[in-house]
Amino acid sequence: MPLSEQEQRLLDEMERHLYRNDADFVSTTGDRRGRPSYRSIAIGCLIALVGVAALVTGVIIQQPIVGVIGFVVMLGGVLVAISPSKRSAKPADLGAMGGKPAKGRKSGGSFMDRMNTRWERRQDGEH
Repeated sequence: MPLSEQEQRLLDEMERHLYRNDADFVSTTGDRRGRPSYRSIAIGCLIALVGVAALVTGVIIQQPIVGVIGFVVMLGGVLVAISPSKRSAKPADLGAMGGKPAKGRKSGGSFMDRMNTRWERRQDGEH
């Protein structure tokens, strides 16, 4: 069952306050944009397939060192595939994710954006 608009706003507000007030939590969880890119997933899968092939080849020719090398290559391919992209946003940049507007960014915009900004200022005690 989807959340109502009010519940979604409350959840977003709680998330913003958590990111703003708990730096340890933010540093351990990272941000939402740290997902792997399609390119790293494709390259990682190709490397993992080469590793599987080397592992199977090592078993077929009964050479354990080839199998171990194949396993290491396969593990490296998986790590490349799941590694986050290097272009991820900093956790302090919450303005782009619906938080308070970043300094230098206009606080204008739509009526609802202005109302949300006023509400956040009021909640922070900035009359």
